[in-house]
Amino acid sequence: MKKLIAAILCTLFALVPLAACNDSGGEGLKKIRVSEVTHSIFYAPMYAADGLGYFEEEGIEIELTNGGGADAVMAAVLSGSADIGFCGPEAALYVLIGGSNNVPTVFGQLTKRDGSFLVSRVDEKDTFDWAESLKGKDILAGRKGGVPAMTFEYVLNANGLYDGQNVSMNYDVNFNNMTAAFEGGTSDYCTMFEPVASEYEKAGKGYVVASVGEASGEIPYTCYIARENYIDANEETIRGFLRAVMRGIQYIKTTDNAAAAKVLEQYFDGTSTESIETSLQSYKDIDAWQDDMTMTEAAFNRLQDVIDNSGELERRVNFADLVDTSYSSEIYAELTA
Repeated sequence: MKKLIAAILCTLFALVPLAACNDSGGEGLKKIRVSEVTHSIFYAPMYAADGLGYFEEEGIEIELTNGGGADAVMAAVLSGSADIGFCGPEAALYVLIGGSNNVPTVFGQLTKRDGSFLVSRVDEKDTFDWAESLKGKDILAGRKGGVPAMTFEYVLNANGLYDGQNVSMNYDVNFNNMTAAFEGGTSDYCTMFEPVASEYEKAGKGYVVASVGEASGEIPYTCYIARENYIDANEETIRGFLRAVMRGIQYIKTTDNAAAAKVLEQYFDGTSTESIETSLQSYKDIDAWQDDMTMTEAAFNRLQDVIDNSGELERRVNFADLVDTSYSSEIYAELTA
């Protein structure tokens, strides 16, 4: 956790000169600069809201940039070079624990569980068992201290498996190179997000045998975060932003995958429509998105359990010190009235 805080601060200092901005979008729209932790079909509702004009209907134009990690996203928010950060709430949690007096507020939640899938070298779709199948195996699970790896470890421990005792967690390969390493013969299993997992299986290179998110239970995995002074000065914009994304969630959840994939194609150059459809179904199957975008205290506490289980949490924090559910609750009630 200390390393992540240091990384946030270092990146923050590098971004300070970029903090000045023009918040005026095209045709009278208010531009919101959103830094996303990565670009993924896991976040389909946000892209659908953009592609379908939901943001524009709220008088908003979003400018998306790929932060390439939660620490960089948080640094962008703290420096003012991004208005809204889209990443795991643990980034804000670490800032709070670090003693900062400028802790951003989590005001909305998009995904409510881990979006990765476990891929095996052998076809064991009908026989896979967390406790038995992984015993004595080596698994590529991502960066040590990262939430995907910590969530995976949480699931393993719940099934009586412990790194270095009866299973081996391979942390030596960074996220972007995990699939290539697995294909090259490293480890017995690998965690992958969509559409990589489905495409890997379609190519006959492996088999998707389990969902990490299903096994871990609900966790506030990816959320919207902003500085308190930005939220206070732009309350109607925050409401409009949440309204647009909630409509995007409902569109994705209720629309035929083929139709939704057509809307999303423009955001995923090089990814086939068929892969987008398959990915959407995979995330529908695990109930990936938070309809009301309102984080629950139980889910927040489970996230702290996950981090604490990995030895990365210095102290627990109160839900109310980091999360404001008032805007999301208000907009969801409005949309479902």
